[in-house]
Amino acid sequence: MDARKKFKAIMSGKRLVLMPGAYDALSARIMEAEGFEAICAGGYAAIGSMMAQPDMGQSNMRDYADHYGRIAAAVDIPVYVDADTGFGGVNNVRQMVRAFEAAGVAGVFISDQVFPNRCGYLPGKQVIPTEQMLAKIKAALDARRDADFYIAGRTDAAGVEGLNAAIARCQLFMDAGADMAKPMGVDTIEDIKRVIREVGGPHMATLSQAAGLKRRSLEELEEAGVVAATFPSIALFAAAQAVRNVLRILKRENSLTATFDHLLPLDDYYELVGLKAVLRREEDYDTAAEALARKRAAE
Repeated sequence: MDARKKFKAIMSGKRLVLMPGAYDALSARIMEAEGFEAICAGGYAAIGSMMAQPDMGQSNMRDYADHYGRIAAAVDIPVYVDADTGFGGVNNVRQMVRAFEAAGVAGVFISDQVFPNRCGYLPGKQVIPTEQMLAKIKAALDARRDADFYIAGRTDAAGVEGLNAAIARCQLFMDAGADMAKPMGVDTIEDIKRVIREVGGPHMATLSQAAGLKRRSLEELEEAGVVAATFPSIALFAAAQAVRNVLRILKRENSLTATFDHLLPLDDYYELVGLKAVLRREEDYDTAAEALARKRAAE
């Protein structure tokens, strides 16, 4: 089963699947090595890792396609990604879908914010008219070449116009043919149950550091009927903390030795990046080339 079919199976399932957020290819490889079935990759972590800036929509579709492509190429598990607003109107959405499909991701969600998009947990959001968002969803569905490429519509209306407006938009997204409709910022168990009941389709919860300390147990989410939970910035925050800590030790102790217990062992790193396989491939090609040259010389 390929990655896109795996992702569709996850989203049509009945159990809660945890999807940590990758900020680059190496973090994605670590997630796969630790046994996660799928991962997500979003703009918050992408902008943080690529530009060291807050997510205020300052990147572009091509940068994201390259970034997500490197992540998807590093793993065999599904990678579900953030497509911001689709990067413009319906023609931009069409180009985005084609580029992200070619990048190898399993699916995308498109937001109904005005351009430029910003993190859903930051203030100052505005949403476009519902009709414009429906046109983007239709354009995305028409643009995909692979029917298993997962397309979700996300609304930020809950934080702007309230939960009722968000649910109404999500219902229309599903009517338009989206594989999933997600109201961003709907975080309480009671509200999630209402969304699942009134919108239909699968529900994906977002547990982001950007949301602050909103404590919900995974057991509660699963009991409510949530089929996937994303942790879009967990690896980014973990990496930033780990790097800062080890550099503080290096500066304070003025010693590389003092950092050793805080570093990934060399053999573990080489196993993670597949050094043995790379060296074996080089050797196999060199051996085959030498054999071919000897055969030609002997003729």
